[in-house]
Amino acid sequence: MDLIIWHCLWQLAIWLPLWFAPLALLVYVFGTEHLFVTQGVFFSKMAVVTFGGAYAVLVYVAQRAVEDYGWLAPGEMLDGLGMAETTPGPLIQVVQFVGFMGAFRLVDELSPLAAGLLASVVVTWVTFVPCFLWIFLGAPYIERFNRNLSLKTALTAVTAAVVGVILNLAVWFSFNTLFGHLTVQTFPGIRILIPTLNTLDLPALIIAAAAFFVLFRTKVGLIPTLAVSAAGGILYQLILRT
Repeated sequence: MDLIIWHCLWQLAIWLPLWFAPLALLVYVFGTEHLFVTQGVFFSKMAVVTFGGAYAVLVYVAQRAVEDYGWLAPGEMLDGLGMAETTPGPLIQVVQFVGFMGAFRLVDELSPLAAGLLASVVVTWVTFVPCFLWIFLGAPYIERFNRNLSLKTALTAVTAAVVGVILNLAVWFSFNTLFGHLTVQTFPGIRILIPTLNTLDLPALIIAAAAFFVLFRTKVGLIPTLAVSAAGGILYQLILRT
């Protein structure tokens, strides 16, 4: 037990300063209410309290960054997700896009490009450093955790919840893609998105339905489907819509 405690203390002594030193520097330079600090704290909390992979995390990011903080619009959040889906690397790198857009638009002390670049570095740092902390704290004991029946039961419940969270993300992105205007109805513990039907983007619906059919009925690969769908969207925007 003493060995475990010393291991944990050693890892905390390494990773906590690495995590919080940049935030402390930002507080010293810009103050506690500055956007850089707000983003650093927000994405630090995201790294600590979210489970289930990038899709589950992006529900939290989309709702807070778009609806609460106003760092970017729903359509811009869709752009960030699309960009992350089409490039190599972890999907969670969309946080760079979110941080960049917020700072590019809202920071006055620096040029928009410099502010966006600094914010993207900050949010990436505070997103990934806590992950390394959890890895080095828990990795030596993962087999012991796997033999703990109570913990396995709890993780099963978390997995079930994550499925629901990912479904929520799919609904949020689908509605914001297909409809130009949404209203939010709030009930105790529930938020319901209600689309304005006359703002339906019919070409987007047709492309999405065709892609769904091609993927699940004809077994065409993902890359060809994405390429044809993107070409269809570009064709509509550049030729048919003008």
